[in-house]
Amino acid sequence: MAEDDSGAELTELVESNDLTGIRLWLAEHQPYEIADELERMSSHIALVPFRLLDKDRELEVFEELDPVHQQEILLGLRDAAFHELLESMDPDDRARLIGEAPAKIATRALAGLSPAQRKMTAALLGYPEGSVGRYMTPETVVLHRDLTVGRALEVVRAKGADAETVYTLPVVDDGRRLAGTVQLSDLVVSDDDGLVKDIVDVLVPRVSATEPAEEAARLMQQANMVALPVVDSEERFVGLLTFDDALELIEAADSEDIARQSGASPVAGHYVAAGVVRLARARSVWLLLLIVAATLTVNVMQGFEATLEQVTALALFVPMLTGTGGNVGSQSATAIVRALAVGEVRLRDLPRVAWKESRVGILLGLMLAGIAMVIGTALVGTLIAVVVAASVIAICTWAAVIGSTMPLLARRVGVDPAVVSAPLVSTLVDATGLLIYFTIARLILGV
Repeated sequence: MAEDDSGAELTELVESNDLTGIRLWLAEHQPYEIADELERMSSHIALVPFRLLDKDRELEVFEELDPVHQQEILLGLRDAAFHELLESMDPDDRARLIGEAPAKIATRALAGLSPAQRKMTAALLGYPEGSVGRYMTPETVVLHRDLTVGRALEVVRAKGADAETVYTLPVVDDGRRLAGTVQLSDLVVSDDDGLVKDIVDVLVPRVSATEPAEEAARLMQQANMVALPVVDSEERFVGLLTFDDALELIEAADSEDIARQSGASPVAGHYVAAGVVRLARARSVWLLLLIVAATLTVNVMQGFEATLEQVTALALFVPMLTGTGGNVGSQSATAIVRALAVGEVRLRDLPRVAWKESRVGILLGLMLAGIAMVIGTALVGTLIAVVVAASVIAICTWAAVIGSTMPLLARRVGVDPAVVSAPLVSTLVDATGLLIYFTIARLILGV
């Protein structure tokens, strides 16, 4: 399959100042495709095709961009275009953009909004950072539980054009407390004289506006919901978390976890557009911490220097044992971080997880010990081969337990489990694995 070179084509059109060609290219591509190509360009180049978009597609493309590139685009726009673009955005998208923007952009953005939009945006920004309140949409069609189905459909027709979604409709009582939700499809097929309260789903999941947005998105994924009702502390309806925002939340959380699992800080924005220094800085902090942690391994080797001098053959198997232990620990840590993220494992499952992973480690150790025994016997003799084989079993078991419990313990103390995953587990298992290896060697060889 040929590689897509449409981005290179657009860049060439911009560099050659072919405005007609740029307009034709933009007309032939979808907003998400245009946004992806703009994110690959530097901001001063991306502004050229962006300004050639018509008003409707301009907003669609802008909302497809991540906040970093949205800020870059806004900085290149004049005041009139700047404020018109922000005014047209969905309130939740605008609130996230302003919440992540530098103070200079945020102040300029809020000052240019209409009073109604400014009030709505300020209300969303009043919720804690990372909470559902920052991601929900307040632009919804709300139905009273005592309405007839016919009247409810009239309300949807009258107000639906201004709502972000009408597929899931919140139903409230006299105090605007959430009674449940009703699907538009259920309204359409119901009798006009029937009452909304007779078809409302009162058991629908709901979340508080101050709860973590990622947890709400995971709940939507688990419950297969199109929209999730959001309420305040008194159970009054305040907005809906829609599936598109939930998908973005899950993607961002997974991207962050993957970065941390590899021992790096997350980098916002498109990889292609990220600078070399920025990427190096994101990775350097963790590498510095890990190299300091790796001194534990050096200290262990120094502590058993006399043992190595007596049986130099033991040193041959150090890389194999540390590599095996690190890999087993990393596999366990990755599995548990993923299970925590999707709700398959909870903190109270710690003993069960440790017991299960210890048995997995033993099985892996027995399998690998057989191979180590054959290799060790062929290279250095049976006695040292027994030491290596026994060490493989013990190290694999230990690594599986450490790798599986550290993310859970991290969650318990309020640390992101991904932070203590693969690289850190691998480094810790290297040092403790050598302790196990040399202790077993002393017991068996008597050195």
